Amino acid sequence: VVGIVDYAHTPDALENVLKTIKDIRTGNEMVITVVGCGGDRDRGKRPLMGRIACQFSDQVIFTSDNPRTEDPNFIIEEMQKGVEPIDYKKTVAIPSRKEAIKMAVSIAHAGDILLIAGKGHENYQIVGDQTLPFDDMQVLNETLKVLDK
Repeated sequence: VVGIVDYAHTPDALENVLKTIKDIRTGNEMVITVVGCGGDRDRGKRPLMGRIACQFSDQVIFTSDNPRTEDPNFIIEEMQKGVEPIDYKKTVAIPSRKEAIKMAVSIAHAGDILLIAGKGHENYQIVGDQTLPFDDMQVLNETLKVLDK
């Protein structure tokens, strides 16, 4: 399993990283994308992020990013509005970012590519008015070890 943690948190950045992944694929591996959008930020990009993630991925797990004062489920619903009906079946919503990453690893097979998008180098998550420790790379690496992938 190849795990990629990227800061892509705009439609353009997400499309660029997913197109790059598409270019390096050999064809048989699945691309599994974990993506969310920040709360109290540009709501207009949310459906675009959902559409782009689905367009270039085999499986998409919508999750929280930095929800701030917004309900993560509401943010996810707005992202899902951009998903084409034909792509509904390849999406799932898991508001807990940690659980979303664990799910991505659990469904991955040898050679598959996991993209954990949106937070990149950030080692925190803003929930409400709290800044909590959270590191995508750490969660990904720990889960890969536990599940021996």
